[in-house]
Amino acid sequence: QAQLVESGGGSAQPGGSLRLSCTASETSLSTYVMGWFRQAPGKEREFVAGVSWSADQTYYEDSVRGRFTISRDNAENMVYLQMNNLGPEDNGIYYCNTPRGWGATTSANTYWGQGTQVTVSS
Repeated sequence: QAQLVESGGGSAQPGGSLRLSCTASETSLSTYVMGWFRQAPGKEREFVAGVSWSADQTYYEDSVRGRFTISRDNAENMVYLQMNNLGPEDNGIYYCNTPRGWGATTSANTYWGQGTQVTVSS
């Protein structure tokens, strides 16, 4: 089973930026639609952004559209999330995973990596 590994989280001030990275051990992500999800304290995990396997199409949750950009580098087996203009509402643990399909906002995968913590505060 693929081991998803997220990194790049940390602390940022409101209006700041972070870039998250995701990779997988022992498997190629290149044939999968990939997505980023997040879970804020006390809340359900929610979808953030998705990217097609070919990297030419993306879709976003409304609150992050225009601020976040998802991308991927299949040659490096990496998926990225560039987050700009961060706000307190973006606090949470961020995970990458495979959405159920193109346009889906949930994942059927029961395995989740450790995630990477994003903290936005002044």
